[in-house]
Amino acid sequence: MTKVPTHHALPTPQEDLITVVESRAREWHFHIYFLIQSPIETAAALALRDAVLRLRRDGAFVAVPLHRVNTYPIGPHPAGSYEIWVPDSSFSDVYFYLASNRGDLSVLIHPLTSNQRRDHDARAGWLGKPWPIYLDSLPRDGPVPLQYPELGLGYSAPPKEDLSLEERRRRGAEVEALLASDPEAAPAPED
Repeated sequence: MTKVPTHHALPTPQEDLITVVESRAREWHFHIYFLIQSPIETAAALALRDAVLRLRRDGAFVAVPLHRVNTYPIGPHPAGSYEIWVPDSSFSDVYFYLASNRGDLSVLIHPLTSNQRRDHDARAGWLGKPWPIYLDSLPRDGPVPLQYPELGLGYSAPPKEDLSLEERRRRGAEVEALLASDPEAAPAPED
C-alpha cells in the first residue's frame, strides 16, 4: 500500500502524566529525500549530509547519518534517501539546522518506537513537500530498534538522567505559578 499523507480524525489527547512520560520517543530518524535523476539535487543532499557530519564532529549536536546512502528506492522510501539518527537530547538542534539548511530537499521526520508503520505514517512529520511512503514493508509491532547504544543516549541513556514524576510535577507547578500573571500565557485547566 502506498500512502500519501492525509489528514486523520483527531484523537483524544493523552493527559496521564505517567503514560506520556513512559511512552515518549527517545530516538528519531530524519530521512533526507532526493531525486536520483537530478545530479544537482543529489549533490545538495550529499553536501547537507557532509555538513551534518562535520557539525557532529565539532560538537554542534549528536546526529548519526547511516553510512549507506540509498541511490534507489528502498523499504518505504520512494526515492534516493539517507537516514540520520538523532537522540531526543539533540532533536531541536538538528530539526532547526535541517529546517534552515535543507534548501528544496524534503525531510521525513519520525520517532523510533515499536510500531514502525505508525512511526512512518501517523507520527511522521515533514520539512518540505511530503512524498508517498510505501507502508507495507514496515512492521506494526516489534522491539524498539535500538541504535548506537555505545553513545549512551536516547533509549540507551542511563535511567538516572530521567526526572522523577514528583520533580516533573514540581517543575510544572513552578511554571504555572510563574506564568499566572502573564496575560499572554494560557493557564492550565483546573481539574
